[in-house]
Amino acid sequence: MTVARDIPERETLKYEFKSDRKRLPDGELIDTVVALTNTEGGTIYLGVEDDGTPTGIHQDHAGTTKLAALVANKTVPPVPARVSTLLLNANGVMDEDGVQIVEIEIPKSTAIVSSSDGKIMRRKLKADGSPESVPLYPYEIITRLSAIGQLDYSAFPLPDTSIDDFGSEEIARLRDILSRSRNSDQALLELSDEEILSALRMTTTVDGRITPTVMGILLAGKPEVISRTIPTSSATFQVLEGTEIRVNQDFDQPLLYTIEKMYEMLSPWNPEREYEDGLFRQSIPEFDHRAYREALVNAFGHRDYAALGRVRVLVDDEGLTISNPGGFMEGVTVDNLLTVEPHGRNECLMGALKRIGLAEKTGRGVDRIFEGSLYCGRPLPDYSGSTSASVSVFIARSAPVRLFMQMLDEERERTGRPLSLKSLLVLDALKQQRRLTITELSSQTHTTDAVTRSIVEALVEAGIVEGIGNASNRAYILSSKVYARSGKGSGFVRQSDIDKIRYPELIMKLARQQGGEIRRRDVESLLHLTEKQAYRELAKLVEKGALELVGQGAGARYLVVK
Repeated sequence: MTVARDIPERETLKYEFKSDRKRLPDGELIDTVVALTNTEGGTIYLGVEDDGTPTGIHQDHAGTTKLAALVANKTVPPVPARVSTLLLNANGVMDEDGVQIVEIEIPKSTAIVSSSDGKIMRRKLKADGSPESVPLYPYEIITRLSAIGQLDYSAFPLPDTSIDDFGSEEIARLRDILSRSRNSDQALLELSDEEILSALRMTTTVDGRITPTVMGILLAGKPEVISRTIPTSSATFQVLEGTEIRVNQDFDQPLLYTIEKMYEMLSPWNPEREYEDGLFRQSIPEFDHRAYREALVNAFGHRDYAALGRVRVLVDDEGLTISNPGGFMEGVTVDNLLTVEPHGRNECLMGALKRIGLAEKTGRGVDRIFEGSLYCGRPLPDYSGSTSASVSVFIARSAPVRLFMQMLDEERERTGRPLSLKSLLVLDALKQQRRLTITELSSQTHTTDAVTRSIVEALVEAGIVEGIGNASNRAYILSSKVYARSGKGSGFVRQSDIDKIRYPELIMKLARQQGGEIRRRDVESLLHLTEKQAYRELAKLVEKGALELVGQGAGARYLVVK
């Protein structure tokens, strides 16, 4: 039998075991403290062997106050560690008769921390998955400071460059984008070239001399200058059909050129589907154009330009993947992407892209990426492939859901405005799960119950959503606007649209479509009945000899009697 431990079973990026039988040197302890606080924070268990066996602490480390003071005095800036003692038996379980160990909790720092003798460390995983503390090298410091929002590398002036290092054709491209974009800062067009560069912070003044910034050279520098000063700015556009490479093009040009070219390159690989909207027909691309542009701009705008790697756009049989070096910013996760306060790694660069008209001015470009899928009833963009070193978004190939789109179009015509992103997320959750409570909807949309309830009530009032059940166990379903008159599952009509006399007919029809069997939950979903109501309808058909019950409880099936 496995015994629940009060300390972790093994070391990870956030947990470190340190043997203290021979008195752990202060320097080794401080190195681990520095590495943890410069990564994700974590806990040191002093007096525990590498295999997780508690063996006790040295008498010199018996005082928790003394250890906390040691950590604070030997780190710059001081790390406020919380130190406590634990009594554990050989299984790592709290036991009054066990050996004494020390638990040192290290917070994640919002600055770069070093030991008092100047060593800067970080945590990383080795090839076998075990953790280790390694030096944080100078080029990695920029990445770390950028990730925690303490530094904007894109705003740095570039030494050994001058205003002559901008390409004249790129300045012309900048003006052309400004004039074509409806969202650009049109006032910039009235300025001279040098004034535009200054206004967008593409140049700055250093010792009285106009000097390009990293962002300026990225956007409009000459290719040879970019290659010399920012060699990490490259990108790749690839198309695969099966295992065959159709397109594999690298880009080492300025971002203004690269973004526009990579946007255009998707068109031949982005087929459109015809969609009937009343008397009109409209074409729906497989990948939403606006969502693709936002994802592309985000990849260049938020990538880590101090790290090796490249922005990559991959089109394959499964869908579209856009990835870039540099993980999510501090505080941003896959779960809170749509709710966290927007903040980026390269604020200077993103600020320029917004004013030029290439990026969403509100900083909520990710909302547009999700809306591109939600408005067509398609699977949501998938960021689960992201890691601490890169961000990756996958948009699956999928046909638009015509009935869902019709419902959204009707509501937009009725109100004169599109539904909010939160409303779309609620509707998508109901489309996928069919019946959810407020708490379940809040969990899926990552909003509070109060916000979710407000959204749902508005959708109920609009006739898009309906509540079912009593107040203590109330759930919500989509209204008849999203259900077809025939088909299976979500394509069936709602309970209120069906004459109860037809219940047996519809149940038998679904059973035959499913190979001659049906379960209670199928009937609940089909007719939007409660568990007891569905059971009663099935029992009637069993009594009539139309169905035969096989099994009991949750595994019960009803077979068509031939």
